[in-house]
Amino acid sequence: MELATWQIWTIAAIVLFIAEVFTPSFLSACLGIGCLMAAAAAGLGTEMTSQLTAFSLGTLAAFFGVRPFMLRYGHRKGEGVATNVEALIGRQARVVVTIDNQKGEGRVAVDGDDWRASTTTGEVVADGRWVRILRVESTMLVVEPIN
Repeated sequence: MELATWQIWTIAAIVLFIAEVFTPSFLSACLGIGCLMAAAAAGLGTEMTSQLTAFSLGTLAAFFGVRPFMLRYGHRKGEGVATNVEALIGRQARVVVTIDNQKGEGRVAVDGDDWRASTTTGEVVADGRWVRILRVESTMLVVEPIN
């Protein structure tokens, strides 16, 4: 079984589009678009130089035309669900060891995890009270009492 040139270009395009799933830069997809342009040229019966020209022009058009649009609107950086330590900010925690900044003591529990804690005001917060997490500094949570 012998493949036609346009079929080879199409297979290359499909492989590049699949590779794009694993490389989020939209570069493989630009090459895939170029392969589709070359496949169209090959389907029209043009010579290899015309196919390579179509590949080059299609890739360049996708790289400079489509790629900036996809990077701007396709990737939403900084939005979405907070994860890891950032997910703690704004949450409530229960004081399990009295927070006293003067003594360097204080611990809170969040989702079963035990964290060192301090307050922003230097206020002593008794065991059993609830606090709101303001920020994370290394392995310590900075909290404020909830009244």
